[in-house]
Amino acid sequence: MRTLSLNARRAREGLAPEEVEVLLIEVTHPDLEAPIRLSTDPTERISTDPLVYGTRSGWRGANPVTEPFLFALISAEVPGDMEEAPASATLVLENVDHAIAELLRSVTSRASVHLAVVLAASPEVVEAEFLDMQLIAAEGDAERIPLTISRQPIEEEGFPMHRMTRDRFPGMFR
Repeated sequence: MRTLSLNARRAREGLAPEEVEVLLIEVTHPDLEAPIRLSTDPTERISTDPLVYGTRSGWRGANPVTEPFLFALISAEVPGDMEEAPASATLVLENVDHAIAELLRSVTSRASVHLAVVLAASPEVVEAEFLDMQLIAAEGDAERIPLTISRQPIEEEGFPMHRMTRDRFPGMFR
């Protein structure tokens, strides 16, 4: 059972919610110098020159002062019901900063994606968390970059997992 804070319940059940739910996204990869941290809400002004907004949160060990989650225009696409395709989610990142696009497209192996839902008024309280997802694709154009996120593909798991040897399964060889 998932638990929600009282503020999150009020925000979801109210007609005109006062609380704003924020999606925090962290993309990590061994080739990146530092994780990419994005937020769906311009909670506060981070700097004036250049003008940058974001959300300060200590989620996943980030330093709220020096490592804020930067605001990005992100929307979600409704997933399809294709039977042969693995379950996935698509977040569409509006290509405002070309450096982020180049960075996302520069990695050749899969990056890890971690998602958290927090309230803008209390970004330290995690309402929902989705960890260790895989970035399947980050392709786009000059306007938008769809990020396809999925779980670890079941096809990549070894089969059979263990070999049936005397050392591993001694009960089979009596």
